[in-house]
Amino acid sequence: MLLLTFVVIQFVPGGPVEQYLAEARSADGSGAEGGSVYRGAQGVDPQRLEQIKALYGFDKPAHERFFQMIGQFARFDLGTSFFQNKAVSELIIEKLPVSISLGLWTFFISYLVAVPLGVAKAVRAGSRFDFVTTLIVLVGYAIPGFVLGVALLVIFGGQLQWFPLRGLTSSNWEELSWGARIVDYLWHITLPVTAMVLGSFAVTTMLTKNAFLEEIRKQYVMTARAKGLSERQVLWKHVFRNALIPIVTGFPAAFIGAFFAGSLLIETLFSLDGLGLLSYESVIRRDYPVVLGTLFLFTLIGLLTKLISDLCYVWVDPRVKFD
Repeated sequence: MLLLTFVVIQFVPGGPVEQYLAEARSADGSGAEGGSVYRGAQGVDPQRLEQIKALYGFDKPAHERFFQMIGQFARFDLGTSFFQNKAVSELIIEKLPVSISLGLWTFFISYLVAVPLGVAKAVRAGSRFDFVTTLIVLVGYAIPGFVLGVALLVIFGGQLQWFPLRGLTSSNWEELSWGARIVDYLWHITLPVTAMVLGSFAVTTMLTKNAFLEEIRKQYVMTARAKGLSERQVLWKHVFRNALIPIVTGFPAAFIGAFFAGSLLIETLFSLDGLGLLSYESVIRRDYPVVLGTLFLFTLIGLLTKLISDLCYVWVDPRVKFD
């Protein structure tokens, strides 16, 4: 993944050198002349241009820069941002609380609502309740989170002014008491979490319903009922563990995905300074150390998540053997 990304960015016009020259020209009031190397470097002393290239490491061949980057990443040295003069790891740590905040709320609310709803739909399969909830869930799934976020901002943030339009806290947050801080935080987080959560109900809800339906029709359920167990005991003591195998094994991926996936547009829309916004701005400004550093970190987390998901199969169902 790092190799593919590194190769692609070698052919993207308007690299860090051109970005630096454009910002320098804007600061001087002379304006920026396009994004190409030739137009962007017009009027720049060749010696100065070589110094700028050396500053960003572009005085070395591409293959040498790639292997130098791999060596740094092997030591978990993610490099330094070109434009923010901070270590990439420091930037990630600064932005992480926002993404974790959105991710935790999205993950827990989604599962706390979707799993009980899926069980209720399985028990009442074919009923009006099942039909209506399926329709609502699928309509919510069909609406993109960004579009829903815009609607929530316009209605509840603009017209009704019930919720703030941006940020996770108010400007006077430091002056508030702990109770007031909690209320202020929940007041700010409501709209972005709502926009992220609505679309994540559908898959988990339908997966839970189908898993329960499959288990309810098996022989051991009929045996448990024949022994005189109540329906509640049959569902929660016998069916629940077996039906949740595909859901529990997906926990790690869903947990990590809630932090790092799908939050870019929501963070941009609600002006939340998290990892999604950091990655987007880094791509726009051609801040390659941040782009590649975050990609490296997210890829490692993704691989680790896949491993944990595989191990969860054995933990949940001892009948599963990898050999």
